[in-house]
Amino acid sequence: MNLTLHTHHAARIWHGRPASDGKNGILGLTGFVNIMNKMKRGAEQDDPYSDMWIIRMEERLEEAKLQMRQIQDQLDSIMAGLPKALSIGDNLNISPVQVPLFVNAQLGFKAVYLLTDYDDLTRRLLLAHHTALIGRRDMEHWINEGAKILRSVFGLAQQYKYSGATRDDIAAKNARGRDAVEKYGELPQDVLEGTRRSQFAPPILRRGEAASDTSGDAAASTEE
Repeated sequence: MNLTLHTHHAARIWHGRPASDGKNGILGLTGFVNIMNKMKRGAEQDDPYSDMWIIRMEERLEEAKLQMRQIQDQLDSIMAGLPKALSIGDNLNISPVQVPLFVNAQLGFKAVYLLTDYDDLTRRLLLAHHTALIGRRDMEHWINEGAKILRSVFGLAQQYKYSGATRDDIAAKNARGRDAVEKYGELPQDVLEGTRRSQFAPPILRRGEAASDTSGDAAASTEE
């Protein structure tokens, strides 16, 4: 499975930026996918906090999709100003960047789709500027706004921590359960009971059960 990106703006978001020379690193999509894989494994191990995080990330990704769509809709209105006598094809890069995909978590794919939306948006913005439909300032503003949407999703994911506790630990109020509640706070009762889970939450493997596809997890991991 490969992903094709036509703009260097999208490629930069894919790669992120490592920390160096006193500059903070910027999480890329590959790093985000790693976090989503960890979050999925945490939920499989009956960590209710990981389940809560999957719910939060699903909601944030849906919100980001709508935000990207709003920019696309504004651009659609502008592109409608092209004369009907003028026919313009897709603004595709003759040497696009192709990157391999190793994604195990469904929310990782959601982020990939969001990145392709951003790549498409950027291509169209560059074309709109080239054909004098928008000025450079507006083009750069919307390109940056699209990037902010993605990076805000990545930034939220970076706050995730595996609690190390299960629902049974919290119900029993043992040391592991008390430590998790103290560090990460109380959970909504429906999440704690497991009655509310994301549609992309994995089946729960109780402590002591062998993972049914650990080899698949290993093969699907993504390196930063």
